[in-house]
Amino acid sequence: MSYFRSFLPESAVITSDLEAYNTDWMRLMTGKSGLVLKPTSTPQVQRILQYCNQQRLAVCPQGGRTGLVLGSVPVHDEIILSLTNMKKILEIDEQQGIARCEAGVVLENLNNEAQKHGFIVPLDLGAKGTCQIGGNLATNAGGIRFLRYGSLRGNVLGLEAVLADGSVLDSLYSMRKDNTGYDLKQLFIGSEGTLGVITKAAILLAPKPASVKVAFFGLKSFEDVIRLCRLARSQLCEVLSAFEFMDEASVAIVLRHIPNTVLPFASPCPFYVLVEVAGSEEKHDAEKLESFTEAAVTEIEDLEGVVADTSQQISKLWQLREASNPACSKAGFVPPT
Repeated sequence: MSYFRSFLPESAVITSDLEAYNTDWMRLMTGKSGLVLKPTSTPQVQRILQYCNQQRLAVCPQGGRTGLVLGSVPVHDEIILSLTNMKKILEIDEQQGIARCEAGVVLENLNNEAQKHGFIVPLDLGAKGTCQIGGNLATNAGGIRFLRYGSLRGNVLGLEAVLADGSVLDSLYSMRKDNTGYDLKQLFIGSEGTLGVITKAAILLAPKPASVKVAFFGLKSFEDVIRLCRLARSQLCEVLSAFEFMDEASVAIVLRHIPNTVLPFASPCPFYVLVEVAGSEEKHDAEKLESFTEAAVTEIEDLEGVVADTSQQISKLWQLREASNPACSKAGFVPPT
């Protein structure tokens, strides 16, 4: 303990009230860690990992702790290495559309800063207000913009990571077309901290859409969901940014446990789909969504649908999708399958 206090501030060495760090988001597993370290720089992460490696002390890296697969929870009494205090947005490059930031930056904060410069982060999650970039990369998070912008593997240009022995892999490059040698950063995306701790990243941003429209559909069968998906991909093409599927049970639990949520239909449906379009011309995008909706009503029997006209309505519809995990948490423990 004295070693860590020799270079970390007192507030960065935590030995009490560790329940939140030891328990996963869904409260399925509880570890027994007695120590949380919160470095503020890459050199501090180096010193921590180097010492732990030499002393054969197990380490559990943590980000925003929003994962649902128990990956950030200590199994036994590992030292928890939290990246929460490494939260600097280093640069938003407006010329190339690239963000450089530390691993502890919250996704929503990075996206808000990017929007000030006319961009968005090509990743969006229901946990965006809490999850951190380092954790997103370590778990190769997919998110609701995957359909439009693809995986993180294709949008991360470079990263910096500290290996178990304290050595640093500096691959924080921002060249978009780099065909040279091995692409070592890809080993760390999705590795969940097993190969090293991600400390910084360079992420390719996407232009901020000039218009966003959302339609919400109720369907009678899963076959109808598939038909609607095919129709959306063929008719909405370049403006289709999200196609999110929900069943009746997942929406019902949101309506039951999340305040101010309302089903936009008179009665429940077995299945629901949220379709979002985002583009550069509002009139054009609205016309495409209207044409798609008319085609869907014609081709799919007993289809119900509504289109959101305001940002508040869009937010209400998205809440039916994004609030399912918080709703499950409020409903009680979710048993593992």
